[in-house]
Amino acid sequence: MSEKNRVLLKIAKEAIETTFENKKVNKESYLENYDFLKEQEATFVTLTLNGKLRGCIGSLIAHRTLFDDLINNAKAAAFSDPRFNPLTKNEFEKIRIEISILTKPEPLEYKDFEDLKSKLIPKKHGVILQLDGHRATFLPQVWDELSTFEEFMVHLCQKAGLNPQKLSTYPKIETYEAIKIKE
Repeated sequence: MSEKNRVLLKIAKEAIETTFENKKVNKESYLENYDFLKEQEATFVTLTLNGKLRGCIGSLIAHRTLFDDLINNAKAAAFSDPRFNPLTKNEFEKIRIEISILTKPEPLEYKDFEDLKSKLIPKKHGVILQLDGHRATFLPQVWDELSTFEEFMVHLCQKAGLNPQKLSTYPKIETYEAIKIKE
């Protein structure tokens, strides 16, 4: 594992740990030693416990430094994901952290469902679906669990709070890629 990846995982872990230990991550020291943390990046932090999702929060668009985005999303994944209770100290000792650094989302033009299917690349593309004020995303790694195009899109609609039949109304689709960093 590269030093950069080790540093990013350490920061995410420390960000969560600060809630239990009532301390702070030493931002000045990290920024002084690692210039890449000053770049604007969009990240997602995914927590798993015993191989099951335990929290996942992130940013789709880069709007703050990598350091700040990572700190914010690590804490949010641990304590603010509405699908889960806040992480406990006992769970913290057992979680696995995965960080995804996202490329800028790009609009995907398509003519129909079959055209969309031909343009989305499973396990490479993360997908943002937007329609009627609803929006949801799946990271590229979600293709591992929802491996068919139809299953992936139906679940993405449901995540957005939309009836999957709405796919026939041509929702706005954007794609992005992610660099994954795992413990």
